[in-house]
Amino acid sequence: MKIAIHGRNFPESARPYIQSMFEELARRQTEVIISKGYREYLDNTGVAHYSQATYTVEEGVSDADFIFSLGGDGTLLDAVTHVGARQIPIIGINIGRLGFLATVAPASVRLMIDALFNGQYTIDERSLVSVRSTQDIFGNLPFGLNDFTITRTQTSSMITVHSYLDGEFLNSYWADGLIISTPSGSTGYSLSCGGPVLLPQTESFIITPISPHNLNVRPMIVMDTCQLAFEVESRSGNFLAALDSRSYTVDTSVRISVQKETFKARLVKLSDDNFLNTLRSKLNWGWDIRN
Repeated sequence: MKIAIHGRNFPESARPYIQSMFEELARRQTEVIISKGYREYLDNTGVAHYSQATYTVEEGVSDADFIFSLGGDGTLLDAVTHVGARQIPIIGINIGRLGFLATVAPASVRLMIDALFNGQYTIDERSLVSVRSTQDIFGNLPFGLNDFTITRTQTSSMITVHSYLDGEFLNSYWADGLIISTPSGSTGYSLSCGGPVLLPQTESFIITPISPHNLNVRPMIVMDTCQLAFEVESRSGNFLAALDSRSYTVDTSVRISVQKETFKARLVKLSDDNFLNTLRSKLNWGWDIRN
């Protein structure tokens, strides 16, 4: 088996679990390839990883059976771009905070590895959002797992986002911005702006305005088979376009279209990993000191 590994900085409390993970992979004679930046971090922190093989973020992972993401949901979003259309299964080890996507606890890493080698897992396919524009904004990574957002810059006032659904005019949103969220991203930025939670397999996008000027404007759910298009007006002449954690300043002359990507992200789920359980635990549903 060949495992790719990507991660970010971790607290000292997580060190024993990460070291244990590498020792377990070495014991099983697993071929390991580590993202270049993360391997440098491991070397600097003294974690023995028993591997000399690395890959760069630019080239991504070309061949592996799985890719381990060590961090929070943001790290897993990075891993999605590292595999892209190759659709290598991703498993998120939650060394971050909330963890809707990265659901494996550090203390369960050895059990997780055992489950992978014994085939005791399922693959959860998640739809991605794809962005096209009249100017190359996101290079060769025009896709994201969570959401695409159009927002005002820090120095600009409210913007107007003229929106079209399959070529028909939908609405002009006077707001701080607009979020186009996948079901996976429904528990992220969209949720904090009043958007609904969708089950991961729901075949829809959520259009969520950010601080709209008109209070009767609410989030809207549309089928993900449609194509959305946007034109932006801004007094500053530009706006911010963000795809998951990657953001760029864009001129208002740029026209943008959004649709579902042709490939998907494949997330590994273990037997005890349940989305409804995750919702209840992460959002504290039903938690009340009176109970």
